[in-house]
Amino acid sequence: MPLDQNQFPLERYVQEIAVATLENSGMAFNLNTGQFIPPMDRWEFPKYPSKTRILPAATNLVEELRSFISANEEWLREADCWLGTWIHPQTREFYLDITTGCADVEVARTMALEASQRDGRRIVAIYNSKRKHIVYL
Repeated sequence: MPLDQNQFPLERYVQEIAVATLENSGMAFNLNTGQFIPPMDRWEFPKYPSKTRILPAATNLVEELRSFISANEEWLREADCWLGTWIHPQTREFYLDITTGCADVEVARTMALEASQRDGRRIVAIYNSKRKHIVYL
């Protein structure tokens, strides 16, 4: 389903998403509201890890964001999902995810491991944006 420019003015936001990713080593963005999601005390992880894009540090992030959003808009608009970006601190690779999360770290860990098994793609970590804490799985 292509992006409706009236609902989500992609060009207006994609540059801001790229800048926020680079400045903060990641960010969260809600396509339904067109707003960045502030750091929250919840553990975030990819809901659909098979759709995650892992990109080299030298990638054109703006182009890749456009492509990822267009290809995954249906899932990004689910009520419990948002666009999540992350820069892996060791490899500097970009991760583009359909992100979800919950408040309890153990529940999040279990949900992430189940999503990994279901989708056949390993989730590397869960992240708490308020605490700025990564838990590697």
